[in-house]
Formats: sequence, C-alpha cells, structure tokens
Amino acid sequence: MTRPLLVTTLSVFVGGCVSVAPRASFEPVQRTVAERTGQRVYWDQGTDADAAVAKSVEAMLQRELTADAAVQVALLNNRRVQAAYEDLAVAQADLVAAGLLRNPVFDAQVRFSTAGGGTGVEMTLVQDFIDLLYIPLRKRTSAASLEAAKLRVAGEVIGLAGEARAAFCTFQASSQMLDVRRQIVQATEASYEVARRLREAGNTSELDLLNEQALYEQSKLELRAAEADVARDRERLNRLMGLWGPASASWTVAARLPDLPPDEPPAEGLERRAVEQSLELAAAHHRVEEAARALGLSTPQGLLPEAQLGASAERDVSGGWAVGPAFTLPIPLFNQGQPARAAAGAELRRTRQQYAALAVDVRSRTRAARDALAAAREQAEYYRTVVLPLRGRILEQTQLFYNAMQVGPTQLLAAKQQQIDAGAAYVRALRAYWLARTQLDQLLAGHMPASDIDTNSELSSSTPASGRGGK
Repeated sequence: MTRPLLVTTLSVFVGGCVSVAPRASFEPVQRTVAERTGQRVYWDQGTDADAAVAKSVEAMLQRELTADAAVQVALLNNRRVQAAYEDLAVAQADLVAAGLLRNPVFDAQVRFSTAGGGTGVEMTLVQDFIDLLYIPLRKRTSAASLEAAKLRVAGEVIGLAGEARAAFCTFQASSQMLDVRRQIVQATEASYEVARRLREAGNTSELDLLNEQALYEQSKLELRAAEADVARDRERLNRLMGLWGPASASWTVAARLPDLPPDEPPAEGLERRAVEQSLELAAAHHRVEEAARALGLSTPQGLLPEAQLGASAERDVSGGWAVGPAFTLPIPLFNQGQPARAAAGAELRRTRQQYAALAVDVRSRTRAARDALAAAREQAEYYRTVVLPLRGRILEQTQLFYNAMQVGPTQLLAAKQQQIDAGAAYVRALRAYWLARTQLDQLLAGHMPASDIDTNSELSSSTPASGRGGK
C-alpha cells in the first residue's frame, strides 16, 4: 500500500471511531438540579423510558397539585427545557470536533497531450500538520465551553423551577382572590338591596342609594377582572408545565395560599452564599477561561493559519512517474495576525468585565430580595395579627349595635365588606411574600431571575379601600 493511500485509510478509520456521548454531559446537570431543588429532570430522547415519565406526569396531574408537584411536572414536561438539553449535545460535539485533525486534502489533475502522446496525471495528498499543534489548546477551549454550557443549562432548569413555583403561587392567590371578590359582590348586592328598600320607604336619600349601586356595579367589574386573572394565571402555569388539551383543564390546586412559614433563611452570609452558588458566575468564569485560551490560540494561528505537508505523484505524457513530498506554506506578508489577536484580547477583557458586573448584580439582587422578603413578611404578619382581628371585632360590635337597633343594616353590611377587603389585602400580602421568597430561594440555588419581582406594588395595593366614605 502506498503511503498516500495509507494516510487516507487511517483517516477514514479514525473518523469512523469518533463518537459523541451527550448523556455524559447531562448527568452533572441532573445532579446539580437534584441537589439544589430536590427535583428530578429527564432528557426525552425517544427511548422506552419516555413513556414511564409521561405516566408519572399524568399521575401527578390527577391529584391535587402542590407547588412542588407543579414544579416537577414543569421540569419533566416543558419542551423548552428539553430543547435546552440539546445545547449539551452541541457543546459535546464541539469538544469532540476540537480533538480531531482536519481532513486531508486530495488533489488530482489530468492532462491530455495535444501531440498525440499519452495522458499526464498529477496527484497530491496533503495534511495540515500545524493543526496537530493546536489540538490540545483547542480541546481545552472547547472543554471550558462545554462546562459553561452545563452550568447555563442547569441554570435554565432551576430558573424554570422558580418560574413554575412563582406561577403556582400567583394562580393560587388569584383563585383565592376570586373567592374574595365573590363575597364582596354578595355583600355589596345585599347592601344595595337594603338601600333600595329604605329608599322606597323614604328613609334614605337617592344619593345614598346611587352610592350603594355604584359600589355594587364596581364590585361586579372587579369580579370579572378577577375571573380573567385566574384564567390568565392558569394558562401561564399550563405553559410552564407544558400542558395542552384536556390535561390543561383538568388539574386542580388547593384553594388557599399557605400561611407564612415559621422562619426564614439565615440572614448572615446571604450574599456570600448567593455568589458561591451562582451558576451564572461559574459559567462566566469558564467563559473567561475560554477567552483566555482563545487569545493564546490566536497568536500562532494569525501568523501561520495553516501549513500542509504530504506526498505528490506525477506521471508525464511519456508514461514515467515522479514521486516526492509536497507542502504548502502561507506567507504572513499582509496579515500577521494582528486583527485576530486584537479581537481575542478585546473578547477576554469583555468577559472579565462581564464577570465583575455579574458578581455585583448577584450581590445587589440578593440584598433586594432579602429586603423585599422582610417587608412582605412584616406586612402579611401585620394583617394577620392586627388588621384582620381588628376588622373581626369591629364586625362583632357592629352586629351587637345592629341587634340593639342602634345602627342600620347598611352599617352592618359596610363592616362586613371592610372585613372582606382586609382579607383581600392579606391575600395580596401573602402573594408578595411567596414571590419574594421564591426569588430569594432562586438566588441561593444559583440562578438569578431575569428581573426583580416588584413586591412594592403588591404591598402598596394591600390597603383595603371600600369607598364607603366612613359609613
């Protein structure tokens, strides 16, 4: 066997032995998610195990969903996170490709004699031998990219878990608020009916009657808005859980938000913990490493992008063969690699600045989440321990005065509605708390949400306002 043919055969053999095993990159993601969320993930790849996972999702949906169950369904059934797993396969393939030599180049020319002689043939087989020197550095660069991809995908999965938990709490709060709005409609309708009868008897003014009617009509509008909120929040949770068709309409949840937990994450060292756990920061660190190695690779590649060495065989028209080595060597006359080095240096500086900026963001977002959680807990506690008991006592006293005929039915109904309003404000405060708690838990699990949860708007709208003008 001639040497050119031997090189070709070996290249084909080595290429046939190359394989890509993306499952090896998925297992660290599985472990990271399990350690930080307590949930399991699965990569749907068209195997028999897919059916078992689908059955487990179906079984969870047949029971009353909890927040943990909703998160688990999302992690197993969301198609966007399944698509994110394919990034691991791409990065793994890039790592394998980085360890391979470039394919050899075969070149052939055929020449026919115009004088009636024989046929001339020239064949060349060359291989870029400089590329062999770049393989170790290229593999280290691709390995850093693969590690960054693992961390990025794990962050996306943990982010989905946080989104699903927040969406579950929001839907639960909307459902609870819908019940409150129905009670308010019943109260304002009863108050309006009492005012109408008093007006017919000549015991109240038309203005009082119109005010009661306005409150009743407004409460119906707010009830319809609450129904729309429930439908919207249910569909958002459906999207995160990857549900459609009958499955999207059949699941149920507990009717009320859970009360405040007895304690909070220890405040000491929160920023440090968030920084240490941050998957975004870890991925950014690998990007800095990748950029640094790319800078080291840009210098030799800029000066000598490729140099080929091989064998050449030529037969002239008389039938004689000539065999010898062949090589090509680019001359760095005009481009000596300065642009490539400048771009790689700029990329390295950019990734370093992005890493520093991300560290600042993680610390700031952790402090913001901690403060929002404390404010939301304080307000929810205040409603539970002060406002709601106070409204209950006011209603009890008003009932006693009504029984003694010292106040009218409208005052009794107003006290009842104000108690319901305070209950609605408590629900909003609870929702603000659980959203803030979810965001802080996300940061401590290593994922930074895309934006802060605006609990201030929730807290500022928690003050009940019946609009009765102190009846």
